[in-house]
Amino acid sequence: MADVIARNRDLLARLISQEVGKPLAQAEGEVAFAEGFLRYNAEWDRRLEGEILPGDAPDETIHLLRVPLGVVAAICPWNFPLAVLCRKLGPALVTGNTIVIKPSEISPLSTIAFVELVHQHLDLPPGVINLVTGDGAVGQMLVDDPLTSLVSFTGHRDTGKSVMARASANLTRVSLELGGKAPAIVWKDADLDVAVPAIVAARHTNCGQVCTAAERVLVHRDLLGPFTERYVAAARALKVGDPLEGSDLGPLVSAAQFAKTSAAVALARREGATVLTGGGRPEGAAFKAGYWFAPTVLGNVSPAMSVMIEETFGPVTPILGIDSIEQALEIANASRYGLSAYLFSRDYPTVMKTVNELEFGEIYINRTLGESIHAHHAGYKESGIGGEDGKWGLLRYTQVKTAYHRYGAS
Repeated sequence: MADVIARNRDLLARLISQEVGKPLAQAEGEVAFAEGFLRYNAEWDRRLEGEILPGDAPDETIHLLRVPLGVVAAICPWNFPLAVLCRKLGPALVTGNTIVIKPSEISPLSTIAFVELVHQHLDLPPGVINLVTGDGAVGQMLVDDPLTSLVSFTGHRDTGKSVMARASANLTRVSLELGGKAPAIVWKDADLDVAVPAIVAARHTNCGQVCTAAERVLVHRDLLGPFTERYVAAARALKVGDPLEGSDLGPLVSAAQFAKTSAAVALARREGATVLTGGGRPEGAAFKAGYWFAPTVLGNVSPAMSVMIEETFGPVTPILGIDSIEQALEIANASRYGLSAYLFSRDYPTVMKTVNELEFGEIYINRTLGESIHAHHAGYKESGIGGEDGKWGLLRYTQVKTAYHRYGAS
């Protein structure tokens, strides 16, 4: 399957760019990520281990075996349709499960194309990979079906809660990767040549429609002025335009996402925030139609503002000054979310204190976003349950069977 992706990279990347709106270079990166997920998980074919334990009796041995769950329902999001699909597909298949895939109704085209290519070029047994399309009602049917052994869902927090509630009727296992409100802490010793471009990328990749995006920036007051000046200049320099023609930002994915982002900025203004750049549609005739939103930076914000609390999922950056690392940690942790966080500092005690005390499952230190396929991607609090990637993500697609072997005389 990874080879199928490799031979069709251009087709798949173009479809992702067209249906999501992300720049083509980012779509190409997503295709490479998807291929990487499949290659990594294929390596686990000979690594799935059980255990052998001594029994309580001298003529008994106990075997603990890793076995498949059965049928996996993979309900995928619209922002990374192919990468998240392969994040679920690889571990599900290599551990012996079958899978039913439901892409988002907003961006199903790359998933449909991938499944068609797989069935054209690979001789898979019938029923191993299955595809259904439709809206949330189709996803509910998969969750409700007693044949479903695991629901692996990536999407909005509220939908994830509904999935968990519905799955409880059959005690179906769930793995939920939900939203985030990632803080980016810029400490007083941070290298701004590293921090500014890293946070700009972490906020504006896929037009800010990334669950691990830097959603709020907490800057030590010693650096607040120079950081804000450089960040605003970098945001203004981003090229907004046709995602197939070398832009940095394409449009938001839908009218609903445009309305949500616009409402978040309008509310921030009413609450007292200052728009330092952007704030709505870019200027120019090319942007009068469609879901274009300019990179937006907000100053004069407070921790209690909605834009500092609720997930924006658009190219909007609120910047807040902080006076101590304790204050930064308190603000960062005062969130229902706990997926990703960022820290920029060259002081080792500060780094370790922050890593130890941040209530987030994934922390990026002196770098931009982007998890590794062999690590672990999981959120705390209302950002999810379970986790993806690496050894621990793969093992969630298995269950343990215990066999007691009595081999002595009866």
